Amino acid sequence: MAKTAIIIGAGPAGLTSAYELLEKTDIVPIIFEQSNDIGGISKTVRYKGNRMDIGGHRFFSKSDVVMGWWANIMSTQGAPSKDDLVLKRNIEFNTGGPDPEKTDDVMLIRTRLSRILHLRKFFDYPISISAQTIKNLGLIKTAKIGFSYIYSRFFPIKKENSLEDFFINRFGKELYSTFFKDYTKKLWGVPCNKLPPEWGAQRVKGLSVSKAILHFFRTKFSRKSTISQKDIETSLIQRFLYPKFGPGQMWEKVAAIVEKKGGKIHKQKKVTGLEHKNGKIINVSVFDQKSKKTEIFKADYFFSTMPVKDLVLSFAPPPKKEVLDIAEGLMYRDFITVGVLLKRLKIKNQTKTKTIGNIIPDNWIYVQERDVKLGRIQVFNNWSPYLVKDLENTVWLGLEYFCSEGDSFWNKTDKDLSGYAVRELEKIGVIEAKDVIDSTVIRMPKTYPSYFGTYNRFDTVQQYTDGFENLFLIGRNGMHKYNNMDHSMLAAITAVSNIIDGKKGKANIWTINTEQEYHEEKSG
Repeated sequence: MAKTAIIIGAGPAGLTSAYELLEKTDIVPIIFEQSNDIGGISKTVRYKGNRMDIGGHRFFSKSDVVMGWWANIMSTQGAPSKDDLVLKRNIEFNTGGPDPEKTDDVMLIRTRLSRILHLRKFFDYPISISAQTIKNLGLIKTAKIGFSYIYSRFFPIKKENSLEDFFINRFGKELYSTFFKDYTKKLWGVPCNKLPPEWGAQRVKGLSVSKAILHFFRTKFSRKSTISQKDIETSLIQRFLYPKFGPGQMWEKVAAIVEKKGGKIHKQKKVTGLEHKNGKIINVSVFDQKSKKTEIFKADYFFSTMPVKDLVLSFAPPPKKEVLDIAEGLMYRDFITVGVLLKRLKIKNQTKTKTIGNIIPDNWIYVQERDVKLGRIQVFNNWSPYLVKDLENTVWLGLEYFCSEGDSFWNKTDKDLSGYAVRELEKIGVIEAKDVIDSTVIRMPKTYPSYFGTYNRFDTVQQYTDGFENLFLIGRNGMHKYNNMDHSMLAAITAVSNIIDGKKGKANIWTINTEQEYHEEKSG
């Protein structure tokens, strides 16, 4: 009888592990997904002919394994996309690759532009040493930032006890106060001096003022523009791959492959319990949200992408009180995207980059204005022309808010949230309310595992879960690590390799995105 693996969650990590099991073993994967969607936070949301990418997912990794994995599922474009044709852009294509105007299973080659909106002005992201930056800040402020950075290099904080210390050591106190301090509090809901330095080590490791300066001169004098960008710090990449219809398209295709090869995917099925005996998980309790009935499923292996807090509280028999207390104290930051469809933008494109309708060319705008709650703006037109139903006559924005599930902001009605978002956009000069055509609201709980609460004792929980020989924690929430999509995939690939190799230790799974150099900038 064939061995089976139960996989909790149909996001990138869960689907990757299922795919790897089918490709490399005789183990049959069975996926339980509590929602009706595929892709987790990497799903594509459809709304009246338009599509939304929740959180933004650039398909870029310094891991050849991941880049090759994606290429095996969807080929890179070999002909111009819709906006390439309209704008007569000359970009490097994949010889023999598919034509995005004729086929849907295609990865587009996209140009990355992220900027910061601060003081109602645009700054490069990450901050570059450019004439525009100096003009925006003024000579006195720029000089203060320069001297502050030099001081931090000669007199660094010897022991980094907080994220504030981490940022000051790498960017100087003045630059930290200008661009990091308030935005980080907006994101996490707590000040930088209350956050541990691990967040910075994981998310901006390797980026510094010196690297930003080197990158500035490199881009000014180099014509090199390959998609690999191996020698470029991830936050500075200029090009990335992107599925024609957003990230969910990739994972919907992987799901179809998994099912075709014999794997099973059950939606609206919530895992509510894990029974264990003698150091192994023996079965899971699954609640069917349609029939309202609970069933028991046995398997040989178990992969979990469910939040660690929920996982630990589901064990039967339960762990000791210390482990339960730590699990219950793990915290998350939640996420709301307000999709806003517009006739036009008020803010003008003052760059040299040509766009359809001459809209601003950004993928993302980090809103560092202190007088609004809005965190980021996505311009879906620039992610893929195929995300927007009427590309020539509308602008499709995603307005991102960070909050906590159950707080007053989270509990606002969709109508109130849409009105709030539109008023903030108008306040900072991005739109005029009269140009709004439609809007929608998407709530995503447990989007960001937090590095506060009981996180400083997380190793106790990790040791407990690692003690189950046939249980593998993978994915962002599964590991309670602020992983990107490629890190989640690598964790899944490594877990399957451990099974194949008969390797019982799991340290190599946990070190992904801790020691390695492969980093995708922001993938939801």
